[in-house]
Amino acid sequence: MSDGFPRELLQQPVASRLAYFKKYAVLHPKLKEAKEALLSAIQEPGGASIIFIFGPTFVGKTTLRLGVQKELIEAALPSLETDRGRIPVVGIELQPPETRNFSWKDYCTNALIALEEPLIDYKINYDVRGISRNNAGELIIQNRATAHDRRRALGNALSHRRPDIFFIDEAQHLAKIASGQKVKDQLDYIKSLANTTGVTHGLFGVYELKIFRNLSAQLSGRSLDIHFKRYDLKCEEDMRAFMRVVKSFQYHLPLEETPKLLEHGDYLYFGTLGCIGLLKNWLLKALNAALKEGAKTLTLKHLEAHAISTDKLKEMMEEIEEGEQLFVEKEEDRNWLRKALGLAPIDASTSDNSTSKSGTSEPVTSAKPATKGKVGKRKPKRDPVGVEDNAAS
Repeated sequence: MSDGFPRELLQQPVASRLAYFKKYAVLHPKLKEAKEALLSAIQEPGGASIIFIFGPTFVGKTTLRLGVQKELIEAALPSLETDRGRIPVVGIELQPPETRNFSWKDYCTNALIALEEPLIDYKINYDVRGISRNNAGELIIQNRATAHDRRRALGNALSHRRPDIFFIDEAQHLAKIASGQKVKDQLDYIKSLANTTGVTHGLFGVYELKIFRNLSAQLSGRSLDIHFKRYDLKCEEDMRAFMRVVKSFQYHLPLEETPKLLEHGDYLYFGTLGCIGLLKNWLLKALNAALKEGAKTLTLKHLEAHAISTDKLKEMMEEIEEGEQLFVEKEEDRNWLRKALGLAPIDASTSDNSTSKSGTSEPVTSAKPATKGKVGKRKPKRDPVGVEDNAAS
């Protein structure tokens, strides 16, 4: 990290220096945790057909997706020598609908185009009305192709291409429809497509995506949640990690003199809410300003000129706090479930000494506390960070 950027960049034009920093990425702890959780879920979804990836705006979800795609492609390269029709990973980014009616015709069309990898000679004969190829082998989707036709063609394409996962970025736009009942229908459509093709679907989105969580017992049992977290000031370990990212960016800003970003650590945290994506975008805009004016380094003045306004940060923080609460397990919810199952409630003030000689916890079948502890109260241990598994076992 101390070596920083290649010094020859200083002789390059502004556009090249900006492109370098824009491409530069740090595999920081939160990103690494989310990446490992997502790769693990793709490898073994445990019965889940849909993986939700939640996170704040600009936490780095696009960086996460691109990093996972890169690893999946690299892992698949040996098999692609003989399986030339396969695409290891593919996806689309949803655009907000112009009306309150989400268009599945447009969705299927965009997905079909994404699955048309131009470098693959093996073309799919969809055998679907209104969808064909011209003499050059290019895909032609006619207006007369119905939503059902396009959905059938998409199912065929997914079955032929067999990606490890189909990513849907900005998936919260699926919920922007006229009626509440249709929200469940939206996810049923994705689940059905995933089940019939055997292709797991990964839905990236901000916390607005929460509307799709726990819509029904069946959907909950077929989905898995990954929470891509921001850095939290209340956690000392988080703050150390955040400052290490700041330091890394500091040495990779292609300027004559290394900026003293660490001196403004509190200000950088305040202006990003602990989201690395926001930090990167902020520094990119400040770098552009510094380079255009011919400055030797990036200063506090450059940062202040391109900071997000406090009122916008406040609105973003309110959404973050509300979203983060989705992933907090509440004692009352656990005890309600225990009561419904006929188990004794958890006494938070009582230590867990329920481990038997065999190393397993003894069951409790009555409301009377047992002397050796209670089923459902975990031993003190560190939870896997960033993943909450709702998949049926």
